Amino acid sequence: MDPHNSQLFRYFHVSKTRFALLTNGIEYRFYTDLENPNKMDEKPFLEFDITKLKENVVTEIAKFHKSNFDVHKIVDNASSLKYTKEIRKLISRELQSPSFNFVKLFASEVYSGRLTEKVMTEFTGLVEKAFNQTISDRVNDRLNAALNKEAEEQQEIIPEPEEISKVVTTEEELEGYRIVVAILRRKLDVTRIVHRDTQSYFGILLDDNNRKPLCRLHFNGGTKYIGLFDSKKNEQRQVLSSLDDIYQFEDKLLETVDFYEENNSS
Repeated sequence: MDPHNSQLFRYFHVSKTRFALLTNGIEYRFYTDLENPNKMDEKPFLEFDITKLKENVVTEIAKFHKSNFDVHKIVDNASSLKYTKEIRKLISRELQSPSFNFVKLFASEVYSGRLTEKVMTEFTGLVEKAFNQTISDRVNDRLNAALNKEAEEQQEIIPEPEEISKVVTTEEELEGYRIVVAILRRKLDVTRIVHRDTQSYFGILLDDNNRKPLCRLHFNGGTKYIGLFDSKKNEQRQVLSSLDDIYQFEDKLLETVDFYEENNSS
């Protein structure tokens, strides 16, 4: 859609509108004039893919409905949306590949010595690791709270003897699930990563769809395995000496996500 930006820019300038929309029917970009009056901003304040709508985006779109439309409120909110989006992109980029200034910000707070090239190289890895662990811990805390609430609710329901399942979900399986979530949340909303336990394995699915397995945890035997899937959905088992070994397969798990997402968009 980028080649059409200049044409839209000209239309915006000669009109009295406050908003402009650029779309190919799938991707939508909303523009306004936050930086200079009657001059369309180069970057949109709201953009989305209609095949991958999220609840927070639907809320923003609803503000353009005739019954809700208020120019001043939308413009005020546009500023927040635009800069929040840019900040999130910056944070994501720094988490994937910390810049020198980003690393220096934290290193200077905790290290009293001279920040030599060697020290900065060491702190680059430490900062990246610390942020990933912090995110993982926050995800685990939220999952634990949700699981504890679910467990409390289930305790209030006493099943009939014949309804008692033979499947036993262990804390070790749930911990493995939390690690997988911590890895995949870099590309997926947490709500899309769902687990289903069976007597044979503990499955982790995309969108609660059996045809989209992300991985399987085989923890019922003496040796523990993680089952990973290729583009043809063939499972390949890898031995785990500990739960932390799951982090070694981060790239493979993210590749599986890319395969499903690319197929959805094609």
